[in-house]
Amino acid sequence: MDKTQLINIAGAVLFALAVLHTFSTKRFQHLAHTSERHAGLWHLLGEVEVVFGFWALVLVCFMAFVLNKTEAITYLESRNFTEPLFVFVILTVAGTRPILFSVQSLVDKLADFLPISTTLTKYFLCLSVVPLLGSFITEPAAMTLAALMLRDGFFVQGISERLKYATLGVLFVNVSIGGVLTNYAAPPVLMVADTWDWNMLHMLTFFGWKAALAVTINAFIVALIFRNELTQLSPKAAPATAKMPFTVIGIHYVFLAATVLFSHHPVVFLGLFLFFLGFTQAYQQYQDKLMLREGLLVAFFLAGLVVLGGKQQWWLQPIIAGLDTTVLFVGAIGLTAITDNAALTYLGSLVQGMPEAAKYALVAGAVTGGGLTVIANAPNPAGYAILKDCFDEQSISPLGLFLAAFVPTIIAALCFWFL
Repeated sequence: MDKTQLINIAGAVLFALAVLHTFSTKRFQHLAHTSERHAGLWHLLGEVEVVFGFWALVLVCFMAFVLNKTEAITYLESRNFTEPLFVFVILTVAGTRPILFSVQSLVDKLADFLPISTTLTKYFLCLSVVPLLGSFITEPAAMTLAALMLRDGFFVQGISERLKYATLGVLFVNVSIGGVLTNYAAPPVLMVADTWDWNMLHMLTFFGWKAALAVTINAFIVALIFRNELTQLSPKAAPATAKMPFTVIGIHYVFLAATVLFSHHPVVFLGLFLFFLGFTQAYQQYQDKLMLREGLLVAFFLAGLVVLGGKQQWWLQPIIAGLDTTVLFVGAIGLTAITDNAALTYLGSLVQGMPEAAKYALVAGAVTGGGLTVIANAPNPAGYAILKDCFDEQSISPLGLFLAAFVPTIIAALCFWFL
């Protein structure tokens, strides 16, 4: 066995261990709360955002040992870390008080038009309208806004664990499919749009309206099932707007739009981000604490996924190329749950001569399965980081998330495959 083959096998094994570790974080968090010895270590191993970064470090060290330090560093430098950096910046910008408050105000105004419970209406809109906004402000921004609104409006009021998991499952699925109305907002679509010449009209025609229907159905069903519990909650209004100058809100949206516009150019959006940090410091009376820690943890998670994912092409690509259309759709849903839907579609874009039906099946399956696990879609770790402290022992059960997302995933699959 040559060294390259050994590295590929080691990468696959370490990736499998990272996936298993992801599904075990709830257990590590329990040990952190019950064990007096090494509680800090258990807590570190129980942080899902740390998992892939930890195993990526193991892979790089193994490469340095088998090959040499230069080869290991060369591999790291060959990886594209634009997406982790972009998610860090967009999460921080979208999580600021002016952005959050303006979206909450929009939701409040929409809720006033519906002659039903205000709390129930706001819950429905957080799980439908906000995820669909991800098609324009990007999925990570939509995830950040929806998670913050759900946390502050519902989770902190002591809702049941059953409702928390049901909400999380629908949120992850709806954000994953809600970004496909355009050709730039969803990471799995972005990976193939230029290669396959998919423009916005193509996305709206073949994906967008189906995704909007599935998002609406998922949000309606969960709101209907838990309507009794939701209507008993106190409605949370958006913060008073009188002391928030319109110019401050507008400048925040300028930075948000510029970050989206230059999302492929980290040298630009990171420079803009530094200006943004200066602006928030100058007008800190209009700010809450910036989500820098959460953003860095999410970026670390995604960077680890990039490093480990780079060694999975040798076994994933042949699987994608060898499946017929129906099996490819179902297989993409399953593979997304244990990999990353953007990585999956990227590998598919490398397959020469793929029929249009197969392209549709791959992307539709990848976005459909994006809510099943925290690693399935790039924005998921952002929602996880924001909401995890609201769950028992400040940890989200991977199995609980999978079960909660299963029915919304089936609904999305039916909409994409049969409509």
